[in-house]
Amino acid sequence: MVLLTALDNQNLLRALEVLVVALVWLFFFRVIRAVWVEIRPSRTGGGAEIQAGAPSGRRDRRSLRLKVIEPEDQRGNVFDLDDELTIGRAVGCGVRVDDSYTSALHARLFRRDHALWVEDLSSTNGTWVNAERIATATRLGRGDLLQVGGTVFEVSR
Repeated sequence: MVLLTALDNQNLLRALEVLVVALVWLFFFRVIRAVWVEIRPSRTGGGAEIQAGAPSGRRDRRSLRLKVIEPEDQRGNVFDLDDELTIGRAVGCGVRVDDSYTSALHARLFRRDHALWVEDLSSTNGTWVNAERIATATRLGRGDLLQVGGTVFEVSR
């Protein structure tokens, strides 16, 4: 009886040992995948950053742009908005924000029914419109303030 209990304990310990090793390997694979996603080259060209006052090519009178308000050293940078683009730290984002409080894929801007909308992409620090954290897709209009991490944009024409 004592011998059977000792064997059962050894089997249980061995199974737990295998489980812990498997979890450690899974953790390392997740870390490697996250690093790979951050550093791999973009497959899309992304959007171009435009300095304030620079010509932006053909523009519709109704088209909206994002103008950086904060941080101070980025103030005045302007981004033309396509039909759909992402905001984040990742290389492939249409609006690339180099801010440690911004997620790799932080938010998505898109057009629906001739209006501009923003939705949070499950970012860590949230997406804010006019100082209110959004939980669902939110319509943006001229003069609205969009905050992604520590960067604040104003929606302008």
